[in-house]
Amino acid sequence: MAQHQGGAHGHDAHGGHGSLKSYVIGFVLSIILTIIPLVLVLNDYVEGTAANVVLLVTAVLQFLVQLLFFMHLREESKPRYNLMSLLLGLLIVLTIVLGSIWIMTYNTVAH
Repeated sequence: MAQHQGGAHGHDAHGGHGSLKSYVIGFVLSIILTIIPLVLVLNDYVEGTAANVVLLVTAVLQFLVQLLFFMHLREESKPRYNLMSLLLGLLIVLTIVLGSIWIMTYNTVAH
């Protein structure tokens, strides 16, 4: 069985795949960032605004872990089309979410 080292058929040292260590670190961080808000909210350690802040912060950290450890955003080569597509997607999602919140907050039906 032939093994390919780099070139057109294999992956070089800077290829698009991470190491087992990178995947394990990402997996462990993902589990931790899932357990933290779950434990804090279900055991009533935080409530109301504090619970929302904990959920938001851990969600953002979870998103960054996914990008760095599983989608290999930091390892991509130039040009960074994936990063630009991601930023555009985030802008669209942020616009929809903030617009929806604004509409729900200020939507009063005139009598």
